[in-house]
Amino acid sequence: MSKKVLVLVESKNGKLRNVSFEALTVAQQLAEGGKVTAALFGTGVTEFIPEVSKYGPNEVYVLEDEALSIYTTDAHTQALCQLIEEVQAEVILMGHTAIGKDLAPRVAARLDAGLVSDCTEVELENGIIVFTRPIYAGKAFQRKVFNQGKVFATLRANNFEIQEKPVQAEVIPYQPVIKDLRTIVKEIVRKATGGVDLSEAKVIISGGRGVKSKEGFKPIQELAEVLGGAVGASRGACDAEYCDYSLQIGQTGKVVTPDLYIACGISGAIQHLAGMSNSKVIVAINKDPEAPIFQVADYGIIGDLFEVVPLLTEEFKKVLVSC
Repeated sequence: MSKKVLVLVESKNGKLRNVSFEALTVAQQLAEGGKVTAALFGTGVTEFIPEVSKYGPNEVYVLEDEALSIYTTDAHTQALCQLIEEVQAEVILMGHTAIGKDLAPRVAARLDAGLVSDCTEVELENGIIVFTRPIYAGKAFQRKVFNQGKVFATLRANNFEIQEKPVQAEVIPYQPVIKDLRTIVKEIVRKATGGVDLSEAKVIISGGRGVKSKEGFKPIQELAEVLGGAVGASRGACDAEYCDYSLQIGQTGKVVTPDLYIACGISGAIQHLAGMSNSKVIVAINKDPEAPIFQVADYGIIGDLFEVVPLLTEEFKKVLVSC
């Protein structure tokens, strides 16, 4: 049975987020020949239309409004509720990002609908959508279905294959009515982290207490740069002020699922494992052969990270140059 699927397409720092492309690919599968609508919120978002059209939406709604230029819960909730009614969407998908985690439950509650968050798998079984999400820090998985009403879901990044399906999507300008805002953001001050977005990185090199200092992260940063990856950290490294908390991976930090995760000087506390244990390939580097991280690692190197990481960096440089 065909469905009307709406995907909220997110951008960050002037670029569309990969998880939005994943959501558009999932939307094609769930629509079963029905209509897929992509939604762009903000100002100057028309430049993203050609890129969004590569992933098969039948139509792209463009909500250009100054109130949507910077994310606020009030403005985006009003706009998304109106858009859902406008397009009569039955399934609403978005990334499990900071925005998705805030916006999806608010809109679902307002529309008296259910929500499945942090999905790592979505399947169709006899026309019924089945969502899979991890629980208990990834030790078990739930399979959820909706019995009635609209379907809301947020998708964890790097868990769904992206498939291009270039189309000539219909572009529809839409002006929501946004009023009575309780919050107005006048300015955002960002820490200059640069590099690859940690939550969507395909390769992550992380450091723990074993890095011993801020300077100890330099070889990790060099390896990440060579591999085109992002730098992460354990809570222990953040608590010791070796790096900023924005790099923290774990139960109280970011949950990541890269293709390759290299843990350097990380013992493998359960809180950290909760944030990275679903990575496709895990490599652990630690001097302690009894470190718990080796229990989840696909490959383990027993040694001093300050000796091992520079050697890996040099070898990867040689391999990548020859390629």
